[in-house]
This record gives sequence, C-alpha cells and structure tokens, in this order.
Amino acid sequence: MINPLVNRRTLLGGLLGVTALGLTGCAGDDAAAASLSASDPLPTTVDPATALVISIHTTQVALQASGEIGKLPFTVKDWPNIAAGPDVITAFRAHSVDLANNAGIPPIQAAAIGVDAKIVAVQTVQKPQYTYVTAPGNPVAGLTDLRGKKIGFSQGQAQGVVVLRTLKEQGLTPKDVQLIALPSTKFLVALQSGQIDVAPLAEPSITKYLLEYGKDGAIQFPMTAVDYLGVLWAPGEVLADAGKVAAIRSFIPFWAKDQVWRWENKEKWLDAYYVKDQQVSPADAERIGTTLQKPFFPRNWDKAVAWEKESADLLVEGGFIKPIDPEKLFDRRFQSLAADAVPAEYQE
Repeated sequence: MINPLVNRRTLLGGLLGVTALGLTGCAGDDAAAASLSASDPLPTTVDPATALVISIHTTQVALQASGEIGKLPFTVKDWPNIAAGPDVITAFRAHSVDLANNAGIPPIQAAAIGVDAKIVAVQTVQKPQYTYVTAPGNPVAGLTDLRGKKIGFSQGQAQGVVVLRTLKEQGLTPKDVQLIALPSTKFLVALQSGQIDVAPLAEPSITKYLLEYGKDGAIQFPMTAVDYLGVLWAPGEVLADAGKVAAIRSFIPFWAKDQVWRWENKEKWLDAYYVKDQQVSPADAERIGTTLQKPFFPRNWDKAVAWEKESADLLVEGGFIKPIDPEKLFDRRFQSLAADAVPAEYQE
C-alpha cells in the first residue's frame, strides 16, 4: 500500500519550506545583468566578477585536491553543501543556488510542480549506484522479499525512482508494499528506529551505517535498477542571465574533467573526499573505491531524454505527478560541452 503521506501535496509542502533551510536572498547579486532568451546562442566571454553559488560539494573537494579550483574564470560566491533533490529545488525557489548536481529525478519533480529549471550537462553510469540496506534484525532477506515491507521512499530523488524500478522488475506495484515518504537524508534514522524495513543507500552512508548496526543484524543486498543520469541543472532565471550563463558554460568542462580526474587519480580522490572530508577509514575508503564507476558523457542527449520519459512515466503511473514533457527539461545549447572537454574514451 502507499503511505498516505506520499503524494503531490507532501512534495509541494516540503519544497515550500524555504526557511527550514535558512535560504533567503539572491544567489548572485547582479543588478545590471544582461538578459538572455532560450533561443540565443550561449555567450562565451566570462566576466571574472560574475558570481555563482554552486551546490556541488564533491566538485569543490575534487577541484581543491587537483589544484584546478583557482583556474575557474569567474567567482564562486559559495559552495553550499545542499545535495538532496528536494532541498536543491527549495534553494532554487529561494534564489539561493545557481547551479547544482543531482540525478535525473529532481528536474522531473521540479517540472511537475512548476519550478522552471533546465539540465545543462549530463553524465551517465552503467551500473547501479545504490544498494538496499535493512533495519537492524534484517527484516528483508533480499529483492524477492519486498512484498508488504516498509520501504523508504523519496519520490523527488533518484532513491525513489530506483525503488519504483525495482518493484516493476519484481512484478510488484506500489500497492504491494508500504512506501514510507521520507527524504533520503532521513533514511538512516528511520532504519535505526525501525520506522522502515529497508531503504536504498549509497556510499559512504552504507559503510557508516553497517559499521554501527551490522552487529545487530542490518545487512545490505544489491539492486539491479540503474540510476542512469547525473546532471548539472540551473534555474530558469539564472539561464536568462547572460553573465551567469557564460560562467556556467565555462564551468561545465571543469566539472567533466573533474570526474575524469577522480577516476584516473582514485587514491588521491579517496583520500581527499572519503577519508578527509567524510571521515571514513582508509581501509573503508579503499573498499568504497572498488564501487566507483568510470564516468561517461554523451554527445547527444536523446537517450537521456528517453530515460527521463521512462522515469516520469513511472511516477505518473504511481499517481505521484502529472505528465510532463521530458524534452523541456533540457537546454540543448549545452549538449556537447561536457563530452567535448574529455578524452574520447569518456565520451558516449
């Protein structure tokens, strides 16, 4: 069955909670910003004084570790650590973030509630990024044991759609389980308390959780559902600002090359992010390193649009959102920038 909290009203109510995040004001205070329409070509001249608020903590860490952060041709006003899709949408609505990195689902949710934002860069993965983790006592034996179970479900995030994809793979519908509406940031507490039986987690949360609760019977088991897209996206008002668009255009190659740097310098990345930033042990960081995936950047976004349509259709079928046009999620003017910035072996 579907928990009564899981509906469009819940999502909208959460996204309206701007003050809960302490987000107010403007991301960039450009009093005399030049306007840009969606049909205009991308500007190429970057003003060093242009300021962006970029909510991509991992990229900040990687650019610092690689020594590239000082080469950005514009000003980064702030790097807030806002990662969860619903929180990013709230920040967009509060005019507090100019650019963010999420999976493909938050843009779908934004469109469904009328928040104007566009995808400006795409990265793809080929294997599942999440793993199912159980509450202490192991109330779920595996993928074939989901019927009737309480599953952590965040419809505005990738963790929600991988659950829906898993249910479809297992021949189940949302009515066959109990979907408990929670942001992914609450999954760990809900697992610990037994509010939910199982939830999809990613590293380093898996390691941290199992270190504490594995002795109490909590386990992990793999999923087969792939969260295909990682995207950079920005609010429509930001993409109407010529100065900020030029800065975003210049940032995308840094972002793409950063993903390649992590892959080709795995030990440095594991130390910089997982050990020093996330405080996991070197041994656990090394194990996490075996789960990292080689990044790919498509030159053409047709497959990405098709994946977004498939995901949106799942949400529509479940009664979570109204139909959207997935093509309108993308600003194709940016389409080849990421792929152009990386060697051919990373292009898709």
